[in-house]
Amino acid sequence: MAIMLFLASLLPAVLCSGCKFMQFDCSDIYNSGETVSGIYSIYPAGDIPVWVYCEMISGGKDEDNGGWTVIQRRMDGSVNFYQPWNQYKRGFGNVEGEYWLGLENMYQLTRNNKYMLRVDLEDFEGRKGFALYSSFSVDCECAGYQLHVSGFTDGGAGDSLSGHNGQKFSTFDKDQDSYEKNCAKQYLGGFWYAVCHTTNPNGVYLWGEDPTYHAIGVVWSTWKNYAVSMKSISMKIKYVS
Repeated sequence: MAIMLFLASLLPAVLCSGCKFMQFDCSDIYNSGETVSGIYSIYPAGDIPVWVYCEMISGGKDEDNGGWTVIQRRMDGSVNFYQPWNQYKRGFGNVEGEYWLGLENMYQLTRNNKYMLRVDLEDFEGRKGFALYSSFSVDCECAGYQLHVSGFTDGGAGDSLSGHNGQKFSTFDKDQDSYEKNCAKQYLGGFWYAVCHTTNPNGVYLWGEDPTYHAIGVVWSTWKNYAVSMKSISMKIKYVS
């Protein structure tokens, strides 16, 4: 009995010491001293952990410093991104590879804090480019998870995302775009479609250029044309103080 009481007396301290590990996002993890990119748990909505890939790259510019929370990643076509609304809401895929963090997690992350967005791209010839946006947020489900993105800086890829600003998220089973037809069905993905898109990062994973299938691939039209699908794309956000 004495041993049990002793262990019970330690429980609050154990729980309390664990609180410091409940980081809100990858910026918190980076600021705590972690500098290795990899999979970590974050707590964007309280005490429920969400597994995410954190990029802890470092560099001379503020936007290159570590602490990026990856919200979307394509790299090998191993995950089917033609998913229904509930999957896009809660997230899907493999955090070690291709995945979508989930609209609800994006909302919880960005609803009270300012975030920047970086989109990194690579084609099948090994060429790379990126686009940087100084402001990124996603509204609640009650507002259709509407996208707010602005403050573009060119990293060689051009701006394919600003045209989607203000759009609600659409899937094949929940059409919220500005088009008379269903963009998600037509371009086989899920995204903040307008009429319909200038980028389709959640489209079909195709091998490079194929003009036979117009704009259904992993497209970033300002860097490559609508017939060229990317080898990899990752969307990542970071807290802006």
